[in-house]
Amino acid sequence: MEIVAGCYEKVLFGYRVKVNDDGSWEAVADFTHQAHLACLTAVAASDRFVATGSADEAVHLYDLQKRVEHGALLQHSGTITCLEFYGSTHMLSGAQDGSICIWDTKTWKCLKTIRAHRGHVSAMSVHPSGKLALSVGTDKTLRTWNLVEGRSAFIKNIKRNAELVLWSPSGDVYTLCSGPHLDVYRLATATITGSILMPARIASIRFVTEDLIATAGGDEFVRLHSVEALKEVCTFKAHESRVKALYTEKHNGQHVLASASSDGSVKLWRLLPESPEQPPEMLLEVNTTARLTCLAVWKPQEVASQPQAKRKQRPRAEVAGDEAKKRRERTAVGNARGGASAEASGKTPAAGAQARDARLALKRSRPEKPSPGKATGKKGNKKRKKRQSLE
Repeated sequence: MEIVAGCYEKVLFGYRVKVNDDGSWEAVADFTHQAHLACLTAVAASDRFVATGSADEAVHLYDLQKRVEHGALLQHSGTITCLEFYGSTHMLSGAQDGSICIWDTKTWKCLKTIRAHRGHVSAMSVHPSGKLALSVGTDKTLRTWNLVEGRSAFIKNIKRNAELVLWSPSGDVYTLCSGPHLDVYRLATATITGSILMPARIASIRFVTEDLIATAGGDEFVRLHSVEALKEVCTFKAHESRVKALYTEKHNGQHVLASASSDGSVKLWRLLPESPEQPPEMLLEVNTTARLTCLAVWKPQEVASQPQAKRKQRPRAEVAGDEAKKRRERTAVGNARGGASAEASGKTPAAGAQARDARLALKRSRPEKPSPGKATGKKGNKKRKKRQSLE
């Protein structure tokens, strides 16, 4: 697992996380890269790539399996506001130009450019099925997109401009954040089921489980809420300054929460969903000395290696016998084909032999052709007589 964080100073940080034998967690600095010409605004990770967005209107790609920079995407004409991968096949990007681009992660071709909002695209979220996506913008609309056909499926007017939208792990619930308000919607009814008022503006939200959601905003606290009960279950001080981004991941069977703050620190916390009222345990802390803006966790795909079965060597005599058998079968097939072609042409093998003998007899009865050096005919006789007279 690797923590990837961007900052105002245009730098992308990478820290590799490892668990020691004694159970302690440790973060090792892996890379520091001058990623963009302006501050980083968004970062997303798949099982192979990490994508970063910036105010320089570009999306940069990094292949973390090969540890190389993969290229840049220049489809947008505004600050990149949000990035999201769907599995390992597609990525969506949104920007202040009001458009959403759908990318094929194998060829990195833009499959579709959607004019999503009249204003900026503030946030988007892809349904776990990959067939739907939600987006919010500065035009006070919540839009549902049919990703199969690449078109708008539904437009809902909302009272306030929403800055965040997020599906639950099952896709039955989604949440909207506008300022300090957290609204919960059910997909089955497409209506709001409740709202939670926070003490400060919400900057980041992440689902821990289907019922537990973590929020952070304009202060140094992280809050855990129950979506079903619509109430706060735990609050803990995570940083000394504003918390800018959250990210949740399940690692080694444990629910882990990563938090990044404008004070430059990144922390990992162990959550206990079965006892959410207990304050989480801090696993590690890293100080980047930069003003962090975005956060993601890259987790490589684990491929189980299967042992190859050894080929059983056969005795030479058995192999030679099989080869002789195959030769006999090929000979029999060739004879059968020859007989079939003769029968199809109306000729028997005996008739074929007689025709061959007749052709040989005709060839023998023909006079031999003179060689190019010997003269024949009347001109040849005159030349011979002249040569004899001279002699």
